[in-house]
Amino acid sequence: MIQETIQSSKAPKAVGPYSPALKIEDFIYLSGQLPVDPETGKIVDGGIEEQTHQCLKNMKALLNQAGIEMCNVVKTNVYLAHMSDFAAMNKVYAQYFKEPYPARCAAGVNELAMGALVEIEAFAVDTRALEVICCKESECGEGGCTCE
Repeated sequence: MIQETIQSSKAPKAVGPYSPALKIEDFIYLSGQLPVDPETGKIVDGGIEEQTHQCLKNMKALLNQAGIEMCNVVKTNVYLAHMSDFAAMNKVYAQYFKEPYPARCAAGVNELAMGALVEIEAFAVDTRALEVICCKESECGEGGCTCE
């Protein structure tokens, strides 16, 4: 089995014995993304909205490094330090995904690393090989098939 570690300068580096993301064939497993600013290595200032944005920006950076986009995400797990933050997190989350939305689990947890309010992990599938086979020229833009 060939495994490839995915890292990006636009996402935080791993701080332990794990990969930020791991690609195995067409499958990409993203570790839980904390709301860490990759430049400072610290949790972003603000509340649940700012932290959710940062988690998803980190996720997007890793997916882009792998050559795919947020529309390739098929499943997420959202961990919240306070379930009372669910609605606010959900409002931000909806800005990053379009229908058909990924399957999702959202759970309240006792505590998250670094005192974060939210952590989001994901599973994505690189469908580019299939798009070349399935996509009709009339359906593609100038740059080929995209998620748009």
